[in-house]
Amino acid sequence: MATSEQRSNRYEVGVFDSGIGGLSVVTALHRFAPALSIRYLADHAYFPYGDRTEAEVQQRARALTAQLITAGCRLIVVACNTASSAALERLREEFDVPIVGMEPPLKPAVERSRSGHVAVLVTAQTADGERLARLHETHAGGARVRTIPLPGLADLVEHGEVADARVPALLRDALGALAAAGIDELALGCTHYAFVRSAIEAAVGSNVEVIDASEPVARRVLQQLAAHGSPVPSGEPSAVVCSTTGRPGAFESAIERLRAAGIELPPLRLVQEAAA
Repeated sequence: MATSEQRSNRYEVGVFDSGIGGLSVVTALHRFAPALSIRYLADHAYFPYGDRTEAEVQQRARALTAQLITAGCRLIVVACNTASSAALERLREEFDVPIVGMEPPLKPAVERSRSGHVAVLVTAQTADGERLARLHETHAGGARVRTIPLPGLADLVEHGEVADARVPALLRDALGALAAAGIDELALGCTHYAFVRSAIEAAVGSNVEVIDASEPVARRVLQQLAAHGSPVPSGEPSAVVCSTTGRPGAFESAIERLRAAGIELPPLRLVQEAAA
């Protein structure tokens, strides 16, 4: 049962990721509902989840979800494709709050493809996960789907190095030949990748559409809030309260680099608290 202190300091939405990538979802959510009370938890002490076993990712997802619910959050967003693949169903079984997960937007990519040939850009662990395999089975239909794991890109974004010369070099090597191969849709399967979307679009060229799941997930969150009796609030914009299981200084530095590179972010307020 929530204490009186928790009831007086409730957050409508709690969001977690292994690092800063989930802030792409938070940014979309804040854009749609600037007065919404949001708490963000970055699990920097365990970044990247792609280097962890499935059991470790499940344990972290459970601990972070419990911490956000204890803080008063009424809805949880697993803003990480790897954690969603490993733990989403278990979290929904264990916790009695709505839980929204992430998945690569393969379905809209297939639906919008004219050539019937699409690609999904993911981390190595998401590429091997059961959730992506189920997506292929459910939504690929007759389309040809190329899965492209890209080690290293999320790490650069995590450190705020979105303007680093290594980013376009990585992307050119991995994605430069997609259009020539007949691929016309590219689904982004990692929340970190949204912060380098313009570089991805430059690498694939104008004949390939890039699809990111941040906005659809944000809209799903608002739908779930309304369905559970929490309509979107109006009023003054609210700062997103952030905490990290790692070093606060590193988190702040990465955010500063993202802002310096022109990345859109909502107002953020970093607080220190006991790590999950």
